[in-house]
Amino acid sequence: MTRVVSLVPSLTEAVAVTAPGALVGRTDWCTHPEGLDAPRIGGTKNPDVAAIVALRPDLVVANEEENRPDDLAALRAAGLDVLVTEIRGLEQALRELDRVLRACGVPSRPRWLDEAEAAWAALAPDGPPRRAVVPVWRRPWMVLGRDTFAGDLLARLGVANVYADHPERYPRVPLEELRAAGADLVVLPDEPYRFTADDGPEAFDGLPAALVDGRYLTWYGPSLARAPEVLGQALRAAVR
Repeated sequence: MTRVVSLVPSLTEAVAVTAPGALVGRTDWCTHPEGLDAPRIGGTKNPDVAAIVALRPDLVVANEEENRPDDLAALRAAGLDVLVTEIRGLEQALRELDRVLRACGVPSRPRWLDEAEAAWAALAPDGPPRRAVVPVWRRPWMVLGRDTFAGDLLARLGVANVYADHPERYPRVPLEELRAAGADLVVLPDEPYRFTADDGPEAFDGLPAALVDGRYLTWYGPSLARAPEVLGQALRAAVR
């Protein structure tokens, strides 16, 4: 069996669910599936290279946004095979997941990946798009900008990101500018910043706020199969 270390929470879940026993290392942020028994090897931005090498993996899976080039170079310099994914949208995520799983020794495309593709393909337009700002951090305020996986999912759910054409992918934008951006909705995920009913909506002067589960908005893995339903419910609840 292929021995795999994952440096990305989404990929950790995908590998653990699809190839039980293959995962021999994961980051501190890899929380799913629950009860996963694999050593932790540091964070996504500060993995313990020596600890990873000591695990003797056949493959390290990573992501160009989540992980730092210097860490990936150090792993390669130690003689490890590192597969780096790039995921900026749903279709790319589905392709990359298939590529990762095959590299991990999975002989055929898993059912959950087909179910995820079908769930998103079945979406139908539900009225005109709602213009939204989508903060991902506070102090300072940062929002989804151009070319993001989460932004693509929201667009497929009928949410037009006000900052989708911003030059930066995660721009810092003053709160006053966010309030004046012409949005009719604010989408507040619970990761990476944990927005809650008491921390976030009050900053937007009564603008309808959709509090969404960040795992369904930002993770590319088995959660994608339920993401249209879960995110759709949260968005509809905010604009009733």
